Amino acid sequence: QVQLVESGGGLVQPGGSLRLSCAASGSIVSINTMGWYRQAPGKQRELVAAVPSGGTANYADSVKGRFTISRDNAKNTVYLQMNSLKPEDTAVYYCNADCTIYSRRGVESGNYWGQGTQVTVSS
Repeated sequence: QVQLVESGGGLVQPGGSLRLSCAASGSIVSINTMGWYRQAPGKQRELVAAVPSGGTANYADSVKGRFTISRDNAKNTVYLQMNSLKPEDTAVYYCNADCTIYSRRGVESGNYWGQGTQVTVSS
């Protein structure tokens, strides 16, 4: 199995910055796409940004120009640098990863979620 552990959430004033981190561990052969989703109260979970291994990142229109996703493949870690934060960015942010893992049946693929980290943007 795979464990995704997020960190870096918190309370920040509008216009401020936060950096989220998510480290993957477990019986990992390789990680394809890593990404960040968010869910605000009363709303559906939505994609914020994602980056495939060796590929180009894609972003939700609402965060383009303000958020930057990056990854360190050697550390199986993905980051989300969030600048110019707005109150509407307030949500629980979840890390997601498509992984190929070792299992009892050999090698298999799966999709995994972190536990979520709260980001609150408020004055």
